[in-house]
Amino acid sequence: MGDDPAQVAANRAALARSLACAPDDPSEWLWLRQVHGRDIVTASRAPAAVPEADGAVTSTVGLPLVVMTADCAPIALAAFDERDGTALAVGVVHAGWQGLLAGVVQAGVSALRALHDGPVRAWLGPCIHAGRYEFGEDALAPLVARFGPTVASRSEWNTPALDVPAAVQVALREAGVAQVVDVDVCTAASADHFSHRRDGVTGRQAVVVVRTR
Repeated sequence: MGDDPAQVAANRAALARSLACAPDDPSEWLWLRQVHGRDIVTASRAPAAVPEADGAVTSTVGLPLVVMTADCAPIALAAFDERDGTALAVGVVHAGWQGLLAGVVQAGVSALRALHDGPVRAWLGPCIHAGRYEFGEDALAPLVARFGPTVASRSEWNTPALDVPAAVQVALREAGVAQVVDVDVCTAASADHFSHRRDGVTGRQAVVVVRTR
């Protein structure tokens, strides 16, 4: 909201040109209007209108799925053929604290398994870490009740904090995902990443997932 449409289009076109496995036209990608909910889109092609959802899955080769974040957790998912290790369905999820409470991670894994019921692997991208994520005790309490004490932490200022990666790990385990790779980058501590908590008005980084074969 408030972005220059021409600049957004230019940035998306540059991103498309940089990915050999994706269509050059970003309008052929699946973008989302993220609302911190739990809805997941299952798609075989890019829809005519941008859907309101916080995740997407597909088994279509060459259809990029995108979430954009600036502190929330971007999660890439893939369901594999046990015979040859080929990814037969892929997904992407946007998980902030509200989406985590709503069950967006579990919903994303469930939608992926509806396309292919092979082993699922997950990759957790850059997101805010507890050291930079002060969180009020009252707001933290339901997350601790839902995900357990590991999600309660302390910030660098020794104030209550939410450990988003820990909550994502719990949600993935509950969904039966045992193989998780965490890039272990805190957006608020990294000069190379956008952070809404650090900067206020800011851009977004995109995580793009594509089934390539």
